[in-house]
Amino acid sequence: MNTPIPHPRDTTTRFPVPVDAALRNAGWTPGRHHIAQAEIWADTLRAHRSPTGHQHAVFPAAVEAWAEFGGLHIVGTEPGRHIAPTAVRIDPLHGLHWPRTLNDLGRALDTAIAPLGEEDNGNALLAVDEQGRVYSIDHTGDWYLGPTLDAALTTLVTGTNPKRLTRDPE
Repeated sequence: MNTPIPHPRDTTTRFPVPVDAALRNAGWTPGRHHIAQAEIWADTLRAHRSPTGHQHAVFPAAVEAWAEFGGLHIVGTEPGRHIAPTAVRIDPLHGLHWPRTLNDLGRALDTAIAPLGEEDNGNALLAVDEQGRVYSIDHTGDWYLGPTLDAALTTLVTGTNPKRLTRDPE
């Protein structure tokens, strides 16, 4: 028996409606968990060394994020709140050649950082730390997208202003 798939507006998930719709359009469903692919990415990142010997950090928060959202190309369809929504591709191999940058950011934040994917077709690298906080790194600086991947996806898909990382305490 075929059960019809409910329209995103008719369901309740942990995401705001526009984010839920973008995720479902990208192929996400609640309970998605592609751990085999996440483990392949983890092994690839662990095996990679930069020419100067830098290695990637791999930890549970990153692997879980890759398992649930890996391989998705998420595009919002509604206008942004403050800025234009940003398309997101969850694939940690977009950060394969960024171990030094991620290590430097992790050292500044006193945590390990792993690649998560990219935003806006390669204009910024997405990264996640050991606690699950998400960052964006682009030519203008480093940005805090949220305390969880859910919050970061909401920031990006709804076009909410991210917070710039600075040395100044607030």
